Amino acid sequence: MAEAHWYVAHTYSGYENKVKANIDKTRENRHLEEQILEVRVPMQDVTELKNGVRKQVSKKMFPGYVLINMVMNDDTWYVVRNTRGVTGFVGPGSKPVPLTEREMLSLGIRTDTPIEVDFAEGDMVTVIGGAWKDTVGVISALNPGKQTVTINVEMFGRETPVEISFSDVRKEN
Repeated sequence: MAEAHWYVAHTYSGYENKVKANIDKTRENRHLEEQILEVRVPMQDVTELKNGVRKQVSKKMFPGYVLINMVMNDDTWYVVRNTRGVTGFVGPGSKPVPLTEREMLSLGIRTDTPIEVDFAEGDMVTVIGGAWKDTVGVISALNPGKQTVTINVEMFGRETPVEISFSDVRKEN
């Protein structure tokens, strides 16, 4: 499988969050979770002074742009490019150019390799943190890109898949 990189999509100004939500929804509907790993609208905290009152607010770092961590192929290019509000990728012509390691570090986004884990699909694990603490389940899927596992939990009398961070699970012996 090809390697995922961060790309920048240009959007209509003010549509960044809507574009993020639409790409996330399309990603789920088309089952592209392994190819489109993450969509971000970078924000920064700013102190504003209005009418003599200081106020802490979050502002978009790059209005009109959305960052997408994905494996570039025809399917993912089509999904992003044809999302309502997206005008194109940053790059020459229609060829997207991934961000460099240096550019990612200046944005505060880590690009290090995923952590090594001692569990795999089919292993029994106990949740040691978060809302599902002390729940025991069997791993049905691993997502190294997002560093999450999916386990099936019994809820309301039926099996329900739940996504949990690597750091919140421990392998049972």
